[in-house]
Amino acid sequence: MGIASANKTAAQTGTIYAILFAISGVHLMNDTMQAVVSALFPVLEKSLNLSYGQMGWIVFTLSMTSSLMQPVVGYFSDKRPAPWMLPMGMGLSLIGMAAISVAPSFFLIILAVIFVGLGSAIFHPEGSRVVYFAAGGRRGLAQSIYQVGGNLGSSLAPLMTIFIFLPLGQPGAIWGTLLAATAILILLRVVPWYKEQLALHGKPVKRAAKTDINENARRDRKVIVYAMLVLILLVFARSWYYSGISTYFQFFIRNKYGLTDRAAQIPIFLFMAAGVMGTFFGGMLADRFGRKKVILFSIAGSSPFALMLPHLSLAWVYPIIFIMGFILFSGFSVTVVYAQELLPGKVGMASGLITGLAFGMGALGAVVIGKAADVWGLTQVLTYSSVLPLLGFLTLLLPADRREKA
Repeated sequence: MGIASANKTAAQTGTIYAILFAISGVHLMNDTMQAVVSALFPVLEKSLNLSYGQMGWIVFTLSMTSSLMQPVVGYFSDKRPAPWMLPMGMGLSLIGMAAISVAPSFFLIILAVIFVGLGSAIFHPEGSRVVYFAAGGRRGLAQSIYQVGGNLGSSLAPLMTIFIFLPLGQPGAIWGTLLAATAILILLRVVPWYKEQLALHGKPVKRAAKTDINENARRDRKVIVYAMLVLILLVFARSWYYSGISTYFQFFIRNKYGLTDRAAQIPIFLFMAAGVMGTFFGGMLADRFGRKKVILFSIAGSSPFALMLPHLSLAWVYPIIFIMGFILFSGFSVTVVYAQELLPGKVGMASGLITGLAFGMGALGAVVIGKAADVWGLTQVLTYSSVLPLLGFLTLLLPADRREKA
């Protein structure tokens, strides 16, 4: 079924995969453009003489621009959804990509990534609302399809480093403008369908949908606030650890094992590629076994592998980082769905809050880890950060959902 023919709501026809795969494809392109920034670090480290702390500030600027704006965009779009914001966000990212390719200094790189961050902030809440309409009764699977696109885009960073930026240098970022242009063309096909759903069925806030969260928890404001605080702590633990691995582990293994810049990208790619698989299967498992169990498995379950990773021989790094990536990412989309079910009718704000926090916490983590690495050394800091997934056991404090109680 093509996008143009997907003219009924998922509630009537079931899950609308044409729309889900289209918006997931745009998510892939959006997050690929964000991945360009970290993929450039081995080049910018030398050409602009960046320190670990400066690289952390670049990640911080990109992520905080996105994270601070996502809940704001989500809040206002819950009140007045705006389909036109989808292509507009990609337009801002296009400007950012063009600017990154020619920026001659650290400060102009910062300015360029602000545009990329704003584009992402605008896209994510509206994209999640499109997923909500197209999901039917399979919200876990639908959110996983959507998040798989984003995680796949992020996983391309090491490959872009190897095949684009090490050979071409900073000007290779201009290829990101083609991603933005392609995303805009796809969104121009999705927007009419999205407008039709809004015209026929109104905002998701008006639809009384059953959720998997315990009904008493939904009615009890204190329980909801408590559960959201626990979710925020879980997002903090996962995002700080992910930021340390995705941003700095390449330099850690390069220095510890004497790898080239190209070879140092391989474990990062394995980590992120496994995360794509984990995101997809995590959504399906959550639909069957419950959100809470999968969130617990994803963060706490990755802790043994995180603790051993800094101490392994090179041969063991590859399988362990792959397994850890699969487990850690398996709860990413599930956390978003859990938050949406805690806050029924506030789809944009819930997804913007959790996804935005993931970016924001990761940004703060990148700065703190980078600054600490400049002072105490990268090996020591990454070793200490490996305890963060142990906070995943806080998941046990979350309210139960129906599947868990069953």
